[in-house]
Formats: sequence, structure tokens, C-alpha cells
Amino acid sequence: MGALGLVAHILAIGVLATVAMDVWAVLLRRVFGIVPLDFAMVGRWLGHMPAGRFTHAGIGRATPVRGERALGWFAHYAIGVAFAAGWVGLAGPAWLASPTLLPALAFGVVTVVMPFFVMQPALGAGVAASRTPNPTQARLRSLMTHSVFGVGLYAGAWLVRALVMSTNG
Repeated sequence: MGALGLVAHILAIGVLATVAMDVWAVLLRRVFGIVPLDFAMVGRWLGHMPAGRFTHAGIGRATPVRGERALGWFAHYAIGVAFAAGWVGLAGPAWLASPTLLPALAFGVVTVVMPFFVMQPALGAGVAASRTPNPTQARLRSLMTHSVFGVGLYAGAWLVRALVMSTNG
């Protein structure tokens, strides 16, 4: 597989794994009434960075940023693609030819360090959601969501591989 093919595979797998997370969030909301992360708040956080503001006591109280929802959703998918690139970089191209679930799931679980130690503290929720009303629940939700991302990496790789094989005869 050439460099362009590899980039296309990574892009597709990252998008599909992120879609899996979003489907999971919709399921949690519809079945259990659990409100997902508002990606506008991620966009607001990113939108304040050019002015040198990287952390907030409470991102919901920060000044809104024009286009924050679109920026947040774009960042959500860009991060998913970046994580997919990191996974393929670690696993190697051989994993793309023969994807396996457990290593991808383990990688998805490991990615939870980013919200625990970067995003949640920066948005005002504290390290590993320690400043939220129910930190244990928030931590478990993050862990489940990132586990779904890991499963999505595997499913996305399997789907891309199947599509490539079917178009190549």
C-alpha cells in the first residue's frame, strides 16, 4: 500500500471509529437520558487558545466564540483521525491487513488519558473529572466511550479492508 492509500485508510478508520463514539453517545442519550459532551464547549476552549487562554475554571461560563460548535465537531473528528494514525503507527501496516480487536480496544482504553489529564482539567472539570458532581460516573462514561472508540478502530479497519478487497476483485 502506498503512502496515499495508507493516509486514506487512516482517515477512514479514524472517522468510522469516531462515528462509533457518536452512535454510542446517541444510544446513551436515548436509552438512559445521559447528556453527551457538548462539542461547542470544545470549540469554545480551542477558540480561546489564540488569545493565550488554555484553561478555564468552567468552560460554560467562558465567553462564547463564533463558530464554536463547528470548531468543536471538527476537532472531535480530527482528534479521532489523529488517534487512528497513532494506533496504525504503533500497530504497523500489517494490522490493517489483518485487524484484531483486543489491541485496538486496549489502545482505545489508553486514549482516555487525554480527556482525564488534558481536556477535563482545561475545561474546568478537574483531573479525571474530579470537580464534577459525580466523578466516578464521569470517569466510567469516558472509559466506556473510549472503549467504544477502540472497538470502532477495529470495526473501521475491518470494514475498510473488506471494501478494498471487494473493489480490487
